[in-house]
Amino acid sequence: MRRLIRINTQVNAQSMLYDRALLWTVIGLMIFGVLMVTSASMAMSENRPFFYTQRELVQLGLAITVMLIVLYIPIARWKQASMPLLLLTIILLIVVLFTGSAIKGASRWIPLGIFNFQPAELSKLALFCYLASYLKRKSDEVQSSFWGFFKPMTVMLVLSLLLLKQPDLGTVIVLFSVTLGILFIAGARLWQFIAILATGIFSVVLLILFEPYRLTRFTTFLDPWKDPTGSGYQLTSSLMAIGNGGFWGQGLGNSVRKLGYLPEAHTDFIFSIIAEELGYFGVIMILALLFFLTFKALSIGYRSLSVGAQFSGYLACQIGIWFGFQTFVNIGVTSGMLPTKGLTLPFISYGGSSLIIMSVAVALLLRIDFEFRQEQIQARVRVKK
Repeated sequence: MRRLIRINTQVNAQSMLYDRALLWTVIGLMIFGVLMVTSASMAMSENRPFFYTQRELVQLGLAITVMLIVLYIPIARWKQASMPLLLLTIILLIVVLFTGSAIKGASRWIPLGIFNFQPAELSKLALFCYLASYLKRKSDEVQSSFWGFFKPMTVMLVLSLLLLKQPDLGTVIVLFSVTLGILFIAGARLWQFIAILATGIFSVVLLILFEPYRLTRFTTFLDPWKDPTGSGYQLTSSLMAIGNGGFWGQGLGNSVRKLGYLPEAHTDFIFSIIAEELGYFGVIMILALLFFLTFKALSIGYRSLSVGAQFSGYLACQIGIWFGFQTFVNIGVTSGMLPTKGLTLPFISYGGSSLIIMSVAVALLLRIDFEFRQEQIQARVRVKK
């Protein structure tokens, strides 16, 4: 009888391996991303209209392959590898400053042939794994002393200094926001949270004031129509694309602004093309999927924390904050609510590094969920025995 229960349990476990809603949401976003990259980039090269589509498909294949590999790695291994992964990321951030290819004045990419790898994307995952490991070991210290709170901020500061040398302020803001968010969830004192937040805002203001191109972006954000053919050109083109979409949009492939009028239409400003071609209805559908992805990550994290799986819980929560915040910033930039920052729209914007690292993050969520379900099944078997 016990053997029969065990066999039935194994069959049930196999039938509910992973969170299917999460998996299908990500697959849907990936497919939609390929469609929109194709639509937004076809006009960029008359001789090779599917150039970016082909590269995106290769990158998507790599991302799915890496996802499958990560699914078979126990979360405990990620905890053990958190420090080596962080050190590797720091080394890559140093290497890219000397050997990386420069694009538009920024040295952020290491050429790998198939695509240019961006260590800044890896820095997000590396820092989040380190923070999850640190909070599992030092959560009491974080809640009771300033130094317990300050130590992870120091690690974040080291990564931020290397990223600012590229320069890449957008990634720094993501790292800072997620770090603050997870420390707040971990129970850091409110005055510490407010003090670091104020310090971070003050630092960002200084970085804007003492860097001419950042100051130009900020003043342009305040009034893009003051110089619509100069510094405000990209933002005004983005706003015209969004306004041209209406409720139902112009139809897939029928964007006008992508025809050489909107820079970075297939990368950072792909949301504008989505709004123009699919309208308000399409935008709401995509935002609903991205919101569901964020919600799923946070719910998986809180569920893990509730059963004492601190590393898994803190890591999942950070992934949720990351996806949600980066979506908010990308849409805020393209709609004129925030100053221009180079952050991709998760799983939709063109970019191999972003796609692969975010796919790894989703695989981690699926693995965390799988291990939780497996533990619950084993617990029920023990009760029946």
